[in-house]
Amino acid sequence: MPLIALQGVRGGTGATSLCAALGWALTTLGESVLLVDGSPASQLGAHFNTPASPESGWMQALCNGDAWQSAALRYPNGPDLLPHGALSHQQRFTVLLQERAVAAPLLDALADLKRRYQWVIFDLSAEWLPWHDALDSHLDGVLRVLTPDANAHLRLHQQHFSPRTRFLVNQFNANSRLQQDIHQLWVASLNNLIPLLIHRDEALAEALMMKQPVGEYRPHALVSEEITTLASWLLLHLNGDRP
Repeated sequence: MPLIALQGVRGGTGATSLCAALGWALTTLGESVLLVDGSPASQLGAHFNTPASPESGWMQALCNGDAWQSAALRYPNGPDLLPHGALSHQQRFTVLLQERAVAAPLLDALADLKRRYQWVIFDLSAEWLPWHDALDSHLDGVLRVLTPDANAHLRLHQQHFSPRTRFLVNQFNANSRLQQDIHQLWVASLNNLIPLLIHRDEALAEALMMKQPVGEYRPHALVSEEITTLASWLLLHLNGDRP
């Protein structure tokens, strides 16, 4: 069963909001989904009515010597969730020095989680962290989220991307000639560009204020329909051989 990650090419691309929305969309299509917050910012849970400053999470539990499973949450009619958890200054220092070892219990359990869930999806920070390398060997694919601007285009030439990387354009403004030109350039030159656009839609920002995934908050909004289409595309291209 697919284990994938969403990661912006930089901060501010909307990868976390898309991760929450994609998890919801896959669940509405009948899939069992586990979302794992892999970012120290620990914001994924805010889309699922958790406190703005989460007091617990899988990384926090492991830093304290506790079981990561204790942090698991179940969202009604939606995906299961593993928040990251807010870390103290000392915990952040420990993670910085020993992050791969600290994360190992969860990474070692990924094979079992893939048997339990049809989809396991990580929300990763744009910044590289030591345990990302260990996670990479388990991933079936990575969705790198782009916004159609010069900053993102420059980063495409500055970063290394694995062969399993697919690129997704978010926050597209059809009225922007610049964005249209950049998108056409990427269509012509960027390998593994997903042939779908996620348009800029105020509903996505409103959903976070309501602490809901956008597909639950406004299921008929343009962005909700586009993310459901994305979920169907991923089912076909990452999960097409499943009986």
